[in-house]
Amino acid sequence: AAIGAEVSPTNRHIQYNIATGRWRELASLPEVRHHLQLVVCQEVLYALGGFGINASGQWVMQDQSWSYDAEADTWHKATAAPEVHAESVATVMGDSAIHIVGGRTPSAQRNASWLDHGDSVRHLIYHVGSQEWSQAAPPLHSRNSAAGANINGQLYVVGGRTVSGGNVSYLEVYDVREERWRMAAPLPQAQGGLAAAAINGQLLAFGGEFFGAEDYGVYSNTWCYNPGRDQWDAMAPMRTPRHGLGAVSDGEFVYAVGGATDVATRGTCAVLEAFSF
Repeated sequence: AAIGAEVSPTNRHIQYNIATGRWRELASLPEVRHHLQLVVCQEVLYALGGFGINASGQWVMQDQSWSYDAEADTWHKATAAPEVHAESVATVMGDSAIHIVGGRTPSAQRNASWLDHGDSVRHLIYHVGSQEWSQAAPPLHSRNSAAGANINGQLYVVGGRTVSGGNVSYLEVYDVREERWRMAAPLPQAQGGLAAAAINGQLLAFGGEFFGAEDYGVYSNTWCYNPGRDQWDAMAPMRTPRHGLGAVSDGEFVYAVGGATDVATRGTCAVLEAFSF
């Protein structure tokens, strides 16, 4: 989104080179999107679902799948999902399976505004090799704006929020081999719109926003979950608290990308910071 008073979705595609510390503009998405899922599988970047815009509104949920050809700097259509999805968790499990968990879904026939949608317990799998989709065991709780990561072959989904109840602290774990979910120790602070990444065999979760009857804002809280101890520990707070941000780990650092320093679209920023143990 553009930075400043006027904020709107775009189709921009920008790459950061960790080695050189430089940014560059790449081929734009085929269409404008926001709240889509971005994930790398077999060294290919996929852009899945999210919201598009049309004459009816700016929250038109989508089912598209796009793959990015880095060598040619072009986007290509991949197999569309069996349902529209957005504000979900997308994680690669195994060598070639992209899991889409939870998020929002149209609650009625209309699909144009934020109020047209509710929460979902979807669990879709995109099989990159066959370019086909399948259904998997649904998570135990419906929620949107959660975060997650793959740790030692298990899918961890943490935090998020519900349309009716606000932020949640659930930590659910999906065992791929057993094809079932279980509850783990909840996040000490319920945070929705947060980000998460795996590092050193642990789950780092941070950021998010909250809305209350008398107060609202963004979280600086950073938490680290140890699967062996089933325990969360408080870490150094974010230097720039924000929500709606991206997170990616290169094994040495966890990078916190963009987001907004205030609720909703207020304070949309271009901040890039890195966390290290």
